[in-house]
Amino acid sequence: MSVATIVLGSLGGLWLWTAAGHTTEVLAVRTLVHRGEVIDRDDLMTVRVSLDPAVQTVAATQADAVAGQRAALDLAPGGLLTPSDFATSVLPARGTSVVGVGLAPGMLPAEPIAPGDAVRVVQTPGAQGEVADAPVTVSATVVGVHPSETGDQTIVDVVVPAEAAVDLAARAATGKVALVLDSRER
Repeated sequence: MSVATIVLGSLGGLWLWTAAGHTTEVLAVRTLVHRGEVIDRDDLMTVRVSLDPAVQTVAATQADAVAGQRAALDLAPGGLLTPSDFATSVLPARGTSVVGVGLAPGMLPAEPIAPGDAVRVVQTPGAQGEVADAPVTVSATVVGVHPSETGDQTIVDVVVPAEAAVDLAARAATGKVALVLDSRER
């Protein structure tokens, strides 16, 4: 019985040592990379780590594919790189701006709005119902939809040309805008 216990204990120890010793080569960040910057090959390093399968990482063999991409967020030195840390482009792109438009219920379609949808932000009449000539409209693309915690408003982030951003932000701040969903047919 004692021999069997020793053998089982030895096998268990060997299994633990093997499991703990199994490492994977993944990419980590060597130097600080700010959001939107191009990731250079010198910004990356290979590290050997023992990982839980639930942890998403980027294999060290993908270093050349990651180099040249843009950082989707600030990357701190020593951090493991994940697939969501980089992208082929940055948002907003050069010449565009993101504007948050707060909309009360009834000022946006009941059809759920999703990132990528083409929309128009339309100036609505004032409190007295006055309407100047034709309502001002700004064409945009949705990049995010965020219901408020209280449920009284939905913030829709839209990308617009940079030259239209200031005017749209000023109009959105008045609360006198509505959102029109354009065709999803591509």
